[in-house]
Amino acid sequence: MRILLFTGKGGVGKSTVAAGTAALASRRGLRTLVLSTDAAHSLADAFDAPVGAEPTRVAEHLFVQQVDAQLRFEQSWAEIQGYLLAVLEVAGVDPVAAEELTVVPGAEEVLALLELRVQALSGEWDVIVVDCAPTAETLRLLALPEALGWYMERVLPVQRRVVKAFKPVLSRAAGVPMPGDSIFDAVARLHDELDQVHDLLAGPQASVRLVLTPEAVVLAEARRSYTHLSLYGYRVDGVVANRVFPAPEPGPEADPWRAGWVAAQRQVLAQVEESFVGLPRWRAEYRAAEPVGVEALARMAQEVYGDDDPLALPRGRGPYRVTRGTGGAVLHLALPHVSREQVGLARNGDELVVSLGSYRRLLTLPAGLARLQVAGAGVEEGELRVRFRDPSGSSRDGTSRGAAPAPATER
Repeated sequence: MRILLFTGKGGVGKSTVAAGTAALASRRGLRTLVLSTDAAHSLADAFDAPVGAEPTRVAEHLFVQQVDAQLRFEQSWAEIQGYLLAVLEVAGVDPVAAEELTVVPGAEEVLALLELRVQALSGEWDVIVVDCAPTAETLRLLALPEALGWYMERVLPVQRRVVKAFKPVLSRAAGVPMPGDSIFDAVARLHDELDQVHDLLAGPQASVRLVLTPEAVVLAEARRSYTHLSLYGYRVDGVVANRVFPAPEPGPEADPWRAGWVAAQRQVLAQVEESFVGLPRWRAEYRAAEPVGVEALARMAQEVYGDDDPLALPRGRGPYRVTRGTGGAVLHLALPHVSREQVGLARNGDELVVSLGSYRRLLTLPAGLARLQVAGAGVEEGELRVRFRDPSGSSRDGTSRGAAPAPATER
């Protein structure tokens, strides 16, 4: 099953490109679901058809679903929220304010992607196209499973044992209800579901496609998105430059305003070519009318992809890998558009903590690396390379060392 996620800055036309790609897939006879997790749904408008919270057939082999994020939130968060409301009630917090306090910002968009897990496990689809929320919300989702995993493995078991052993004493001392097994089970269940979503999206059959318009600000965000998606181990398989002005016809009646836009876009498009070397780059011309309906969307997508296969599996080895040599190993993590000075690196037991601005990833090292020492690190050729050596007697590992080492801080 092929999974394709489309994301980009709000307003760049990602929903239209996602819908067109899905329409093209269905033309091949593939059972295709295009699923929107964006709170501002627009797939119904793109297909000019009524679409609900369950898969709705809009053409042969083509179904559309606009996830009810609020319903998904209530299903996945209700038990945990109920406990938090009970605690705040004891603390004397106004019920209306308490309900607002127990809603995690952005959680609806994050939990909406749990529907992807349900549909992927159903076995009904050959292709699932996901129209994601704008970039910031998508990145918040992709960072969550690993962060929650750290809490689940290290903190939750201890909390659970302490509460179980001292629940009567803690309840009297704190004056608030202590969480029972059902609350811990609800958190564990939520983590397991999010972890499955993470595995699906980081797997070899899934990839992210960036949509942008040829504007400097939009390109800058797309570059950052490429970096952060790679940080969390997600494959980016291509870039669609949307709403590109066709070159004006030469002649005395040429429109200088349009010519100015074409020249400005040409400069940005040249930067797009430089920024995403190694990735397929497609263009969608600015049309006189917006493509609406299955037929128009499929025609638009066909023009965008040309002879390329829009469902081709992502190229390359993926953003995360480990190479081994005599006496050591090298961990490779793709970080395009990043310099060594922008990356923070620390070792904490069997974890490697990689920081990039406000984003951080906790990489649990494989057993073969966990027993080795960090020998140094650097950013080379668009990837972070962390070198490990055997403490019992290191020899040269035969890997390229390139940039000067940036040792990881041991904690």
